[in-house]
Amino acid sequence: MPQAILRSERVHLIPLSDEHIDHQVELDADPEVMRYLGGVRTREQVVDTAHRAALTDARRAEGLGYWAGFVDGDFAGYWILRPPGDTDEEPPEGQAELGYRLLRRYWRQGLGSEASAELIRHGFEDLGLERICAMTSAANTASRATMAAVGLRHVRDFDADASWFPPGTDLSSVEYAITRQQWSQDRAA
Repeated sequence: MPQAILRSERVHLIPLSDEHIDHQVELDADPEVMRYLGGVRTREQVVDTAHRAALTDARRAEGLGYWAGFVDGDFAGYWILRPPGDTDEEPPEGQAELGYRLLRRYWRQGLGSEASAELIRHGFEDLGLERICAMTSAANTASRATMAAVGLRHVRDFDADASWFPPGTDLSSVEYAITRQQWSQDRAA
């Protein structure tokens, strides 16, 4: 199954492609957007590494991937429903990791939660996933609020892999998750 084009009430989610590089460059150049993600990236870092890695990662499991999100035709950010684990690992069956990153002008409008909820629905209903998780820095209260808003529950605290971040970064992280059964029960309630 190829990666689907999805739509929430306000966000149109299109599979990430090379035509979205300039959008990813803009996103990754903002120090506040990248605050908990290891810091800003140059255009060269996005083009040569980050974007290529995202496209490769998107092909690891059928139907999963990275999406560019648009609101009224304007780029707002990107959302991820990817196989959990490192890209050189076999993806665990029936699981995905949720992620999102929005341009600052779209913060605090509920768009992160809205499009994430659509990805969760897609994961459980269309792809038949059994579990969806999300991880962030323990200090990233906005991301944690988004995770809770879409029904994910706190699962654990852990230290992130230091190789992903500059020296001196606080590696305290959290994982949230929801199972298909929990999601179904939440929707029925």
